[in-house]
Amino acid sequence: MTDSNDDKTLGAKKTLTLKPSGISQGTVRQDMGRGRTKAVVVETRKRRPMRPEDDRPTTPAPAPRAAESAPAATQAQAPAPRIQQPGGQPPRPQQPASQAPRQQDRPRPVVLNHLSPEEMDARRRALALAQVRDAEDAVRRAEEEKRRAAEEAARREAEAAEAARRAAEEAARPSAPVEEAPAPEAVEVQAEAPRPAPAVRRPETSAPTSARPAPAGVAPVVRGRRPEGEEEERGSPRGAPARGRVVRPEPAKPVTTRPKTEEERRRGKLTITTANVDDDGNARGRSLSAMRRRQEKFRRSQMQETREKISREVILPETITIQELSQRMSERAVDVIKFLMKEGQMMKPGDVIDADLAELIAGEFGHTVKRVSESDVELGIFNVTDEGGEQVSRPPVVTIMGHVDHGKTSLLDAIRHANVVAGEAGGITQHIGAYQVEQNGQKITFIDTPGHAAFTAMRARGAQATDIAVLVVAADDSVMPQTIESINHAKAAGVPIIVAINKIDKPTANAQKVRTELLQHEVFVESMGGEVLDVEVSAKNGTNLDKLLEAILLQSEILDLKANPDRTAEGTVIEAQLDRGRGSVATVLVQKGTLRPGQIIVAGDVWGRVRALVDDKGNHVKEAGPATPVEVLGLSGTPQAGDKFAVVENEARAREISEYRQRLARDKAAARHSGQRGSLEQMMSQLQTAGVKEFPLVVKGDVQGSIEAIAGALDTLGTDEVRARIVHSAAGGITESDISLAEASGAAIIGFNVRANAQARTLAERQGIEIRYYNIIYDLVDDVKAAMSGLLSPERRETFLGNAEILEVFNITKVGKVAGCRVTEGKVERGVGVRLIRDNVVIHEGKLKTLKRFKDEVSEVHSGQECGMAFENYEDIRAGDTIECFRVEHITRTL
Repeated sequence: MTDSNDDKTLGAKKTLTLKPSGISQGTVRQDMGRGRTKAVVVETRKRRPMRPEDDRPTTPAPAPRAAESAPAATQAQAPAPRIQQPGGQPPRPQQPASQAPRQQDRPRPVVLNHLSPEEMDARRRALALAQVRDAEDAVRRAEEEKRRAAEEAARREAEAAEAARRAAEEAARPSAPVEEAPAPEAVEVQAEAPRPAPAVRRPETSAPTSARPAPAGVAPVVRGRRPEGEEEERGSPRGAPARGRVVRPEPAKPVTTRPKTEEERRRGKLTITTANVDDDGNARGRSLSAMRRRQEKFRRSQMQETREKISREVILPETITIQELSQRMSERAVDVIKFLMKEGQMMKPGDVIDADLAELIAGEFGHTVKRVSESDVELGIFNVTDEGGEQVSRPPVVTIMGHVDHGKTSLLDAIRHANVVAGEAGGITQHIGAYQVEQNGQKITFIDTPGHAAFTAMRARGAQATDIAVLVVAADDSVMPQTIESINHAKAAGVPIIVAINKIDKPTANAQKVRTELLQHEVFVESMGGEVLDVEVSAKNGTNLDKLLEAILLQSEILDLKANPDRTAEGTVIEAQLDRGRGSVATVLVQKGTLRPGQIIVAGDVWGRVRALVDDKGNHVKEAGPATPVEVLGLSGTPQAGDKFAVVENEARAREISEYRQRLARDKAAARHSGQRGSLEQMMSQLQTAGVKEFPLVVKGDVQGSIEAIAGALDTLGTDEVRARIVHSAAGGITESDISLAEASGAAIIGFNVRANAQARTLAERQGIEIRYYNIIYDLVDDVKAAMSGLLSPERRETFLGNAEILEVFNITKVGKVAGCRVTEGKVERGVGVRLIRDNVVIHEGKLKTLKRFKDEVSEVHSGQECGMAFENYEDIRAGDTIECFRVEHITRTL
């Protein structure tokens, strides 16, 4: 059965398939290479041929029928007009919508057979909406044309009336010859009247008036183009016909223009030049409003009205510009400039003037002045008197002062029952220690000051912050220089003195000698008829310590020390340091009020919020009352020892005060280091010290007070030839930035009770920077003194040896001139310095090249012997000259 054609199907229907229209398929064998082929299906899209009637121009779409757009009542009100058919045949009567045959000239859509029922419904709805819009547009255009026709008629009537009025005026003039002639405007109106427009041949229009000719004087109603944007809103591109709509030809729109008058024809085009002149060719004048303003201004000037002067309070800072001053006075800057010009000063509004000149200007203009300065930011912070509040007794603040090694710290150690001396390097106090002890239920605050000469500033600060000064004098050493200095500090601070004669346990102690020597410095003890209390004590054995404390309490009762604890805290910074792990730590003495954690304080040019309060025993406390020494943690930097601190209300005020003080310190430093800002004396002193050698140093210490002491001690080492210059000094350890600074300035680094970190040590070794560590100020000063001595130029010392008289001068070949001499005084040595003296005037100074005696080179020739001498690089010698021999020695100098 396979050989026969038995694959014919029965009468069953085939499966429905959707084939693309206009596409024909074919199979092509494609060569894949190496004898392989592949069957490829190729589709060819054919172009659909268009009918001849599709290429003809489309006619306008018919008006909407009653069956598609409107009910039958609407169709009855608008009867269809009679439209002439092309070809000269009379028009047929319009049939009902259900029986009307299709128009032969209407393009038949070719895609209707391929539309789904949903698409057909959408197409019908779109056509219905389009026909409704066309009807609405036709009604709207008709109303618009009616309105325009009415406006045109009114305008023409107005022009005719105006022409008649002008003709009457011309006729009323007796001098002008009257010539009977029709008004040109009327002629123009008649000439410009529109003619009846021809009927437009349009199939099936809904408006019957469009087929009739327009009446005279009324422009025909023209169906205009659809407004722009309507087609865009419906999604069709501009210029393309909408889907399902028939494009109608757009008839030419008649242009309606207003007839020009004779004057407009003569005048021609309006330009800026012609707009600025009137009809007579003259320049156009001001407007009526401008004339009124001018008259009002003239009237005010005639009346000479003067405004009432208002006196204002003008706030003047230290410097102000003229423009800002005029604004604060509510005056014109021009008036201020005029006043200054009368005073002989030529200035501009942007120039800066001082407060004195600004006050003079404000007074001249009748204003009052209130002067302020930048320092006013500190008003109400320091030295505020306690107007109210309860005054309670406070502990006395006692300062231990005296000469070095007189037992000040040992005495305080005995009072506190603690070994403080063992913690100090070298057994001397190099810090200010603040402690508080209790005696018979009453507290006493002690401040221990150093006695070394380098710590003068520390003693001065201790005396200023104290109530009572205890002067410790060793009974076996009597009064010493630092003892006298301590007396002067106490007297300058106005505090009472209590003399503690220490070391009375020694066999060589002589307390009476101490009392007698104190009389020379106006310190009169009670045993000598004075008012100064004196107590003989022994810190080693603890003798009479109770009497000393009783004397302190007695003196405090006499002083009647009271303070108000219920106010903001205020006090003095005793010491400050940079501690690893805790940051900036300041030892402060609260003098007024109560200090609590969390408060914002300003100390010098730094500020911060108090994070913690630590007492002298290392315990954290919640508050510190008057006369209480505590350590404060939380400052933004390390303040200077001796600075005042106070509590402020907010961070903004603290930051403002801190920035003002930092700016003030920078200005002072700039004025100190700048020769231009200094006075003439400072400039002359700088010129004198220009040749001074400097020994640069970078000093880092544990506390600020020790750094000040080191700086003061190094300043005393300076001479007219060499001095120490501290490039940088700060409290804290040695860091990498210190190494970089020392490298840039060529300075040595000194660490006092501090060490360098690992990174700084590595960088110093790599850069070759020397770091020296000290814990005793004596050793530091001695080493710096020795190093500075090396910068001194050695001293040149000259020793006279003898004189020789030139008897004869010999000229020897290859040698030059040789002087035959006799030694008249002393001796002559070879290689020493010589001077050639002629007529008691030094002619030459140099060295001997050769010294011979009887053809032999000798090292020296004594008095009375003859010899031959020759100079190095000099031969102008004569008989009778004197040769002076001397030896030069260079001796190293020390400070």
